[in-house]
Order: sequence, then structure tokens, then C-alpha cells
Amino acid sequence: MLDDLKKIIKRLNELDVAADITPVVSDQPVPLPPKIFSVSRQIIAVTNQKGGCAKTTTAVNLSGCLAERGYKVLVIDLDPQAHASLGLGMDKDNIDRTIYDVLMNNVSLCDVILKTQVERLDAVPSNSVLSGAQLELASVLGRESVLRIAVRKMLLKKDYDFIIFDCNPSLNLVTINALVAADSILIPIQTHYYSLEGMKELFSTIDIVRERLNPDLQILGILATLYDTRTKISAKMLGQIREYFKGMVFDTVIRNNVKLCEAPIFKKPIHIYDNRSLGAQDYFSLADEVVAKTQKCEVRIGAGKVA
Repeated sequence: MLDDLKKIIKRLNELDVAADITPVVSDQPVPLPPKIFSVSRQIIAVTNQKGGCAKTTTAVNLSGCLAERGYKVLVIDLDPQAHASLGLGMDKDNIDRTIYDVLMNNVSLCDVILKTQVERLDAVPSNSVLSGAQLELASVLGRESVLRIAVRKMLLKKDYDFIIFDCNPSLNLVTINALVAADSILIPIQTHYYSLEGMKELFSTIDIVRERLNPDLQILGILATLYDTRTKISAKMLGQIREYFKGMVFDTVIRNNVKLCEAPIFKKPIHIYDNRSLGAQDYFSLADEVVAKTQKCEVRIGAGKVA
């Protein structure tokens, strides 16, 4: 018993507990640490099997605006075209390790994370090698959960408020991995008739994933993109999208904006390339709405709304 007590005292001395205690005057209130508004971790898959719907544009710029708002964000590029990597300033042809190494070579996600030019925004890059993962994953035991396990291991060492997957525009095993690892899905949809038709397959896949692999998967929201304020047909299609997907569509609408097309050329998120543009306003509005949806908190949501 005495030996045990000595060990405890020795351990307390090593911890130097007294150094962490600040005396408080009895007639004064106990000082409280500054209140920092933060969100519980959210893992969001930005996906749609239809190309040309501003999926990567949304993943990059939503991530950048969330980081600018003060959140720690990680973007994981799951598209072999690596447009998200390029949009965040990375040279996809001169990267030693990518998300492919995480999925296929058992490399730790922590060892693949790179800093970006945006403070509080990190990224896991991709390149064309990822296109082979679809076939190679087919022979892997537990192939649908490889990414989920890698993310969980990473989160034991690193902390992020948001993790955002930029999925490729096809429903393959890599995309299934994203849906299994995610808490929720954000679906960009162009204000066009064919976009509505293309949603059927995606929702069918979501139902299967919920039933068999990830019962907690939620749809965070459907985002109307490439909205042309000059045409009546865009307004009509937006109305139909909101009617068809009642309660699921974000209030924010991403309007057509030339700055959103220019920003990837300079490998910058829109808020860095031109923070006064309509594109920046819309994605800041989306970032605020995403926070509101994930935390049920009150935030100011203004720019980018279309009645």
C-alpha cells in the first residue's frame, strides 16, 4: 500500500499539476474561457453522377468559405481528374502520395494530407492513378469501408470541423466508399431538365447504402447551381426542383458567374480570387447555411437566395 502511494505521489509530481492551477480571488467571479462557436464534426460527400453540375466547384469553394469562417476543413479529392486538387493549388503530377495510396496501399491518411494556400484548409490530393482503384477495390476484403476506416484512424490524431469528399461523377466503388464514410450528402444539381432525370439513379444508390452499409447517412441538401438569372426557364426549373424535392433544397442558389470559371485557372478558391464576386457571396451563403443545417444554429444567410 505504501509503495502504491509513493508511486501516485511521484506521478503527480511528474505531471506538475500545481503549474496548471490559477488562483481565483474569492470575491470575484470565476473567469470563463472565451466562447468559441464551433461545430461537431461533419463528414460531407459532395456527389452527383451527372457531370457538369458544379460538383467540384462546390466542394472547393464551400470548403474555402468554411475555412474563412474559422472552421478547420479537410478536402479529400476522390476524382481521378483531380480538379479539386488543381483548384486548391496542387500540382497533381508532382505529388508523391495520393488518396489512391490510402485506399490501395494501406498508407495512413495523415501521411497524405497537404496544406493549402488557405489557412485552416487541408487537402488529400488525387491524380489519374485513382481510376484503377475501381477494379482493384473489387478484390479487397471490406472494400466498401476502406475509406471509412482510414478516416476514423486519421481522426484519432487530427481534428477537423468538416471533412468534405469531392466524389467523381460516376457511381463506382470509390463513390460508394465516400457514401459509407460520410454523415451526409450534398447534391449539386444544375437547373436543367436532364438533371432531374439523372437524380433517380443516385437516390436509388443512396437507399441501398442506407439499407446495407450506412443506415445513418442523411441528405444534407440539394444545391441548385449554374442558375441563370436572365432566363425564365432557369426560374421555372428552380421552381420545379423545389417542388419535386420539397424541404430538401438549399435556400442558397449558385448563380452563373464568370469569376467562378476564372478562379480554377489561377488555382484559387473564389473567396481568395475575388471575394466581392457573386460567386463568393453565394458560396459564403452556402457555408453559413451548411453550418445552420448541421448545427441548428442561427446564422445570417443573405446573398445567393433566389425566391
